[in-house]
Amino acid sequence: MTVAPLLLALSIAARLAWTYLVPNGANFVDLHVYVGGAGALDDPGALYDYVYAEQTPDFPLPFTYPPFAAVVFYPLHLLPFGVVAFAWQLGIIAALYGVVRLSQRLLGQTDRGIAMLWTAVGIWIEPLRSTFDYGQINVLLVLAVLYAVYSTRWWLSGLLVGLAAGVKLTPAVSGLYFLGKRRWATVVFSAAVFFGTIAVSAVVIGDQTRYYFTELLGDADRVGPIGTSFNQSWRGGISRILGHDAGYGPLVVAAIVVTAVLALMAWRAVDDDDLLGGIVVVQLFGLLLSPISWTHHWVWLIPLMIWLLHGPLRELLGARILGWGWLGLTLVGVPWLLSFAQPTIWEISRPWYLAWAGLIYIVATLATLAWIASTRRRSRLSPEPSPDRSP
Repeated sequence: MTVAPLLLALSIAARLAWTYLVPNGANFVDLHVYVGGAGALDDPGALYDYVYAEQTPDFPLPFTYPPFAAVVFYPLHLLPFGVVAFAWQLGIIAALYGVVRLSQRLLGQTDRGIAMLWTAVGIWIEPLRSTFDYGQINVLLVLAVLYAVYSTRWWLSGLLVGLAAGVKLTPAVSGLYFLGKRRWATVVFSAAVFFGTIAVSAVVIGDQTRYYFTELLGDADRVGPIGTSFNQSWRGGISRILGHDAGYGPLVVAAIVVTAVLALMAWRAVDDDDLLGGIVVVQLFGLLLSPISWTHHWVWLIPLMIWLLHGPLRELLGARILGWGWLGLTLVGVPWLLSFAQPTIWEISRPWYLAWAGLIYIVATLATLAWIASTRRRSRLSPEPSPDRSP
């Protein structure tokens, strides 16, 4: 507690210095899309025609989020962008600390010094670096889902998951966790809240809501370049190897099926009362299932590393290897390094060694799920402890 606050303060200061003092330290392109897209609501029917291209001439960024997100972000366009960007960074840091603290609480731990250290280090792993650089919202969504897991109130858990999915569809995979835990009321209410966000959007925005859910939903090409190294999903990884967009063809489907089997085995290996382990397994599966999993979607690696290094399996060698391995991998930022070697973000074909290297997060995820699954077999094979017969 003596050193941790100082390290956290230094880490935050360094992050802000990087943003404001280093050329191209942060461009906030996604935050520009949030704010600009929300501002487009003032022009009826213009939401999904909006693009931000000032700093991204090779890929003018459209508003790709559900219409409810524009409703939520609307007040931001009324403020000076510099104020919004600065407050957004502080919000990311606060949310990251919340993610760490909730991960601890789900493990029955409360050490604030350790939480500060994880936050100080977490600011510099690749998923958080890209989150800060782009002004992304994923840390807030992870925080909402973790609190939904932590809470025993069905209505609160359902509200958080439904709202998170209404802002960005990716948190919807969390429903698998609540199905697995047989929290039926939470599942039903989260679905009701999600459909409620659609209803609110239809009232506020009108036909743009229908347009998104009937024509734009599922158009991955509109979201971004499938083949770039920053896309660490099965579709992205296999596309880079084949040299073209694999879509959800046989190879991608087969890979997802294998991942689903491993995730199910890992789920069964995690104890019923290990809530953090359960949600991490579900989220790892979701990251590989999604057509696009940008590196900033991988914020779930923070709870994963905490679970591996501080959780119930922390004494096992495999947990330490995977935990420290993930930390080293994300501090280096291998997909980020690979991005410098790709011709353009749009060109999928590349030398074989770069294509296979682009599977880095995918392979590490498979190894993690397989190791978690193996712990169930190991526990069954281990002999029962002999009863204490000492007087």
